[in-house]
Amino acid sequence: MQPADIVGRRNQALAGLDALELPIAPRPGRLRRAWLGAWPQLAAVGLVLVAWQVVVASGWRPPWVLPGPAAVLPRIVQELGDDLPAAVATTLGRAAIGFALAVAIGSLLGLAIVRWRLLRTAVASLITGLQTMPSIAWFPFAILLFGLSEGAILFVIVLGAAPSVANGLIHGVDHIPRIQLRAGRVLGARGLGFYRFIVLPAALPSFLAGMKQAWAFAWRSLMAGELLVIIAERPSLGVMLQFQREMSDATGLLATMIVVLAIGIAVDQLVFGSIERRIRANRGLVEVD
Repeated sequence: MQPADIVGRRNQALAGLDALELPIAPRPGRLRRAWLGAWPQLAAVGLVLVAWQVVVASGWRPPWVLPGPAAVLPRIVQELGDDLPAAVATTLGRAAIGFALAVAIGSLLGLAIVRWRLLRTAVASLITGLQTMPSIAWFPFAILLFGLSEGAILFVIVLGAAPSVANGLIHGVDHIPRIQLRAGRVLGARGLGFYRFIVLPAALPSFLAGMKQAWAFAWRSLMAGELLVIIAERPSLGVMLQFQREMSDATGLLATMIVVLAIGIAVDQLVFGSIERRIRANRGLVEVD
């Protein structure tokens, strides 16, 4: 090889190394990142509103049965000055209590099943069966047990959500690499410390997915419960839906349904979405904001 060729190859190699030192393109600011994440969702909402208005304008149903967004959206603002805040507070309070109980019970059940193989053989399929059972089917039994009370609603929420939490934890533990568990034991993890520092962190993504699914089950169970179990002097979103249906108030009915949908989306994005992004950032899967 000629000296000129050697010099040329060296310059090419150095040029490649110099390219590694080039400054990385600056990340967009926080406001721009927020806009980049929000505009597709805003566009989707706009398309839904346009499609809704087109269906109303087509005359498929009379406006007193299917009102348009121009009538429904101001009704939401009007309800904010009436019973809507108290109803939202009551419903969210029930959801928080029921979901917390479901997470606690489901987590303990999931840990017990992954700890004792015999218990898993006995009840694992039963948990899956409970998860697939419609929550509305539990309400006649719950009303017999607890009457028309908060207990009946919480009973069904827990039964609807706890199996998803347990299954998420079980599946997360099942997919932990065995070498990771052996490494934890070699490093001295034993007893509760083994589950706290090794098992639960490794199973966390699947566990979070189970909790997200459990929230969906809990929210649906709660709405069904509030439609069936009406407690005096306790306004709730379910009670508002039931009364608006009885009064044939289509505008109010759709307004309350939009509020129910918005709360479900907000909890998923602001609570579970934030936790999921933080977990992925801690594992080096995404950049930290």
